[in-house]
Amino acid sequence: MQKYLMAIDAGTGSIRAVIFDTKANQIAVGQREWTHLEEENVPNSMTFDCKHNWFLIVTCIQEAIQKAAINPDDILGVSATSMREGIVLYDEAGKELWAVANVDARASQEVRYLKENFADLEEEFYTASGQTFALGALPRLLWLKNNRPEIYNKVARISMIGDWILARLSGVIASDPSNGGTTGIFSLKERNWMPQMAAKVGIKETIFPKVLEVGSVMGFVTKKASDETGLSTSTKVIMGGGDVQLGAAGLGVVEAGQVAILGGSFWQQVVNIKSDVAPPKDMSVRVNPHVVRGLSQAEGITFFSGLVMRWFRDAFCELEMREAEEKGCDVYEILEQKAQKIPAGSYGILPIFSDSMKYKKWYHAAPSFLNLGLDDEKYNRASMFRSLQENAAIVSSINLEKIKEFSNVAFDEIVFAGGASKGQLWAQIVADVTGYRVKIPRITEATALGAAMAAGVGCGIYKDLASAAKELVVWEKTYEPNLENKKIYDKLKIKWQQAYEVQLKLVDDNITTSMWKAPGL
Repeated sequence: MQKYLMAIDAGTGSIRAVIFDTKANQIAVGQREWTHLEEENVPNSMTFDCKHNWFLIVTCIQEAIQKAAINPDDILGVSATSMREGIVLYDEAGKELWAVANVDARASQEVRYLKENFADLEEEFYTASGQTFALGALPRLLWLKNNRPEIYNKVARISMIGDWILARLSGVIASDPSNGGTTGIFSLKERNWMPQMAAKVGIKETIFPKVLEVGSVMGFVTKKASDETGLSTSTKVIMGGGDVQLGAAGLGVVEAGQVAILGGSFWQQVVNIKSDVAPPKDMSVRVNPHVVRGLSQAEGITFFSGLVMRWFRDAFCELEMREAEEKGCDVYEILEQKAQKIPAGSYGILPIFSDSMKYKKWYHAAPSFLNLGLDDEKYNRASMFRSLQENAAIVSSINLEKIKEFSNVAFDEIVFAGGASKGQLWAQIVADVTGYRVKIPRITEATALGAAMAAGVGCGIYKDLASAAKELVVWEKTYEPNLENKKIYDKLKIKWQQAYEVQLKLVDDNITTSMWKAPGL
């Protein structure tokens, strides 16, 4: 009889329950959008509503089971993955007290306080954890202590959002290195909490739960959770992890030296390195524990690459949208066809959106296009669209070079996944800009697959995540770099970096407005 695995994927904008068979075939999915609301009179806050969001999760689980038309007893295991940085706080009885989503930025004053009153502490913490204060848990806990002491005083445990889902299912509060590591209160090398970090800034050091490696069995679905969700009490609950790291596992990126670019709303560039490799002294990139024991992931982030494309489409491409509707195809397909006719380098157009990653002091210039001309045969929607594709690849390339420099990791190919990898032109541009072979996996739901793989490890179907990846990940396409185009992009990359510094100066002089600034800047 066929057996199944369930993955619960808690993203920033939606929650999904996905059922796979043990060969990684997706059987059914239940999905709901959710929103994280700004708290009244708390600027830049993003509250996570545990009560309402649990209702949405239950709905997704029930919908997936119903669509799959299977007996819940045949679901061997369930695991979860979530947006990183989002935290949930509990009281002594395990009841949720307070929770925030990943990009909650209410703690700007606390970030500033830590930087100003604890000299060199951020550098010390970064060396151990690979994280800065900006989106870490410590400033948020300080904010709670300063502004909601009645809640703070009751806090007995902390976990990540994916961990909270598993706690609801199993009754066990625990965390894993890949997600827990994004709090910044965690050792990359030891893959465990560092409570002394919290104590140094006046935060309780007794609130950290046990750490379980991804794929560890936490228990079984409780009777209460079974009654709510329809899952069977015979279904194992398995520790999951962070969405980017489990997504990397779902793409087969599970060994030291392997590289992926995840091309979604934001682009992430991840490189697997050994856990004992120290983060760079200039604090330029982020380093997180991977879901594979003994590995970390050096991570660059390119802000808004996918969202910028959506903005460009909606703001300027009405004709292409109408054409796509008439032809019954995706508008990006039309735009790529037109961009194919534009030469590499897009006539020198320089889009200014996301900067390359500067994790220590992270802010962006004002959005703009530089170096446009008045020749409409050259400077038009097609060339601007191509320039945006090239720009995302250029920033990714710069971030990968930063990682290569400090880690001494050698690589010659990149796994490219996410929505951006669906188009043929963008994948080729990534190959041409970086000079590396680009491989496109067949699987489109890598994050959910990674969580299902974790469930499979806990159920004994796979030996470990690396074995699961080798068995399940199949490649769709490969792109070899055009080295003549790379020469053009190498020159364009230098010009872009020089232009970006000038654009940042305009922000510093209050002439233009930054696209985004990290809390505390």
